[in-house]
Amino acid sequence: MRRLPPLTAIEAFVQVARLGSIKAASQELALSPPALSRRVQALERFIGKPLFERRHQALVLNGDGERLLTQIAPAIDSLSDAVEMMTSGTEVLRLRLGILPLFASQRLFPKLGDLRLKHPELHLDIDTAGHGVSRLGDGLDAVIALAREIDPALYAKRLDRNLVYVIGARTLVEGPNPITRPAQLAGLTALVHRDMTDTFTEWRRAAGLRDIEPLAIDHFDSGALMLEAAAQGLGIAFMHESHFADANDSRLVRLFDIEVESPYSYWFVCRPRALTQKPVKLFHDWLIEAVADPGI
Repeated sequence: MRRLPPLTAIEAFVQVARLGSIKAASQELALSPPALSRRVQALERFIGKPLFERRHQALVLNGDGERLLTQIAPAIDSLSDAVEMMTSGTEVLRLRLGILPLFASQRLFPKLGDLRLKHPELHLDIDTAGHGVSRLGDGLDAVIALAREIDPALYAKRLDRNLVYVIGARTLVEGPNPITRPAQLAGLTALVHRDMTDTFTEWRRAAGLRDIEPLAIDHFDSGALMLEAAAQGLGIAFMHESHFADANDSRLVRLFDIEVESPYSYWFVCRPRALTQKPVKLFHDWLIEAVADPGI
């Protein structure tokens, strides 16, 4: 039997690779940062080459580290699940799910109680970091993504279709100079999500305002913070009808009654072969029934 490096060193490497820092990984594994560093260094000595680029307060996988993580991370996860199953006395199925925070808080988490009742053996590891689709198979089993379209090489199921809403503070329509005409956009700041930049351009085109520029365009990577910024009167948010409805925030109103179909949808995405895995299949089937729009 070929000699293997210590399992503790492999576990340390995987955690640091996924979390990007010694500090975060040491907290996850309940180790001191120096002890964790020694385990990672032991693996690098065993392999005979560095696995990370050392940067200020962060570790970034190099090419060799990326290749090693791709090969061993699924095995470590399977081993962890097997041990958990044996020690708990029940089968544990684990799904590593990439998801946008706003979708998670508005549409997924309110229904997770039903998922737990139907499939108590299924557990979710939630990952809200960006670029989820590109990390499928490398730490993520499935992703709920917001996109115009999905690479046809992947399995994708559309979860909704939406309208673009212009969302602003209630004070904008109830104040002394109410915002009632689309042309007034020129005096306002537009709030746009980095993953949904075409919501603004599509709405402006449909409103016949191609030549009108807002006072400024502020970009966000958080839908929840966009809604809060709009509620605080910091600008008007170009988002989805479902974002507005699910927020149920009395401080917010829809501006300008213009019907504009969004070019973006939420999708369930995974690699085709992942659907043969029981955790992915269980979650996929439940999600389509519980969360997807019936008409899709």
